[in-house]
Amino acid sequence: MRPASQVMRLARMGSFHQSRLSFMRVLLRRLKEQGWRFDRPVFDIDANGVGVATYRARGPERSYTLVAFAHQLDDDKRSDRVIAEAWDSTFTLCDGEADEATIRRLADNVPRQEAGRISEDEMVLSRANKSVRLFAHVVDRLSAGMQPDKEMLDSVGYLVRTTAVYGSGKFGAADRARWGDRPEFTGSFQPELLAVWLIRTFSIDLAEHLAQCRAPDTAVRMDPALRRCLGVGNSTGLGMAPFLINHPRLINAWIAARETALSRVRAVAHADEADIAKLRNLSARARQNAYDWQVADARQTDKITRLRSDFDAIVSRFDAISASDAYPWDTLYRWAEAHLSLEGQEALVSLLFEPYAEMVDGLAGCMSADETAPYRIDGRMRCETALDLLQQNYGWTSDIDFDSPDPQARVWYVSEEKLEPRLGERFEEPLEPYEQPLSPGRDAARMRRDLAAFDGAESLGAFLLAYPEHRHIARRLQLVSPLPYAEIRDNTIDAAMVPVDLLRCKLSFFGATKFDPRSDRWLRITMYQGAPFPDELERCDPDDMVYPELRAETACP
Repeated sequence: MRPASQVMRLARMGSFHQSRLSFMRVLLRRLKEQGWRFDRPVFDIDANGVGVATYRARGPERSYTLVAFAHQLDDDKRSDRVIAEAWDSTFTLCDGEADEATIRRLADNVPRQEAGRISEDEMVLSRANKSVRLFAHVVDRLSAGMQPDKEMLDSVGYLVRTTAVYGSGKFGAADRARWGDRPEFTGSFQPELLAVWLIRTFSIDLAEHLAQCRAPDTAVRMDPALRRCLGVGNSTGLGMAPFLINHPRLINAWIAARETALSRVRAVAHADEADIAKLRNLSARARQNAYDWQVADARQTDKITRLRSDFDAIVSRFDAISASDAYPWDTLYRWAEAHLSLEGQEALVSLLFEPYAEMVDGLAGCMSADETAPYRIDGRMRCETALDLLQQNYGWTSDIDFDSPDPQARVWYVSEEKLEPRLGERFEEPLEPYEQPLSPGRDAARMRRDLAAFDGAESLGAFLLAYPEHRHIARRLQLVSPLPYAEIRDNTIDAAMVPVDLLRCKLSFFGATKFDPRSDRWLRITMYQGAPFPDELERCDPDDMVYPELRAETACP
């Protein structure tokens, strides 16, 4: 497998793409395989787009219900910022059915979001705003008996974008311990992503309903192929960024599964013609996706430009591969490392998984970790052993002078107003008293400096009695040492660190696409674009709908 020194660099992690192991795709495969059924028990929304709707998912053992509240929102109050207090729509995912009494209770709380309170009978709390221009366009065209403009649908990619999706005990919601052992939610973030998938259906239903109310004699529903062009948008900022640092066990599980999948595919001695043909087709579709991907951000635009050139080369390479080639995917990957950008290399990694469901998909069951188990420092460890572990896991810090301004330029702290992570400038703001332990590289370098001057034969416990300020990094050292992909191999407080790389890495595992940085600290994404809707899942292959269809193709009957 690729070494952590190669994989766990922020520039590469910030170039990851969705894959067969992404959580959205895992969820849809599972829902299809288990034969889940979906309906809409309630749709009580008026001609102004105000009211409530429910969407029910019924599986082999349990049911879940999304309760969606639609609101009328003045344009001057519409904001994607976390400090917003009103939204176009608010949602919760209920554990089970939602009767009238439940809906009344939720109506008093869900629209208030953080200011309200949900219960352990709810699993997710979320809200969304319209993409005003596209939403209006869709309603206008449908009400006139016409279909929306496909180019406009493709360029925006969603009718609504979520600004928060809370789960796992937030604001009274059910804790993971209540549902974590349910087979339908094996893996990470499955209830949240089920809610988002159902929100997508609500957004289409709302637009079609308003078109019907406006012009009942002429309005039409959206063509299914055009409907699939729309996913759910999301605005994500620094609140998500520290996740990769704070959850080393979980991140190791995610990355290890991905790297195991790559090593298995590279070990294929000979590819059959069907798999080669599939990858040829998918590479052309992925290239089309790269050419359709447009952003304003200069850094990401440069990466996309190189990705397009990379895919031109990848498509040509696939044309030359045959079933007689020995270890074709290992050869192709080695060529990619030598000739492609990081963006292109990681796009190819995801692409190579596609024909090999039997090798890859089972690894999704390995992408979770028990992070509730306490981890006590083993004070019996000899200091010389700890020093060796520091070198193995944090040797990359040896060339960094943490006494210089740039390597310690940033400070992670928590906003008092919203209790969410923020990133400040160490030498411009008095933030050091509030600094969070989100710079393991610097802290490991400091521990190594003091440990090197200590008696190597002494115990780590004795060292920590003398230097208690290193307890947190000593604990982390022992925790991450057996986990090869648990630690980012970059300085997370450096002046040149780009926080959106942290965001993109995590969101790629969700299955997000069309990464659109709006600064170095927040970005917009699209979720479920191209995926089947609940009424299509039974007859569609969700894994064949991730890359956009070539212009003449149809992916779903």
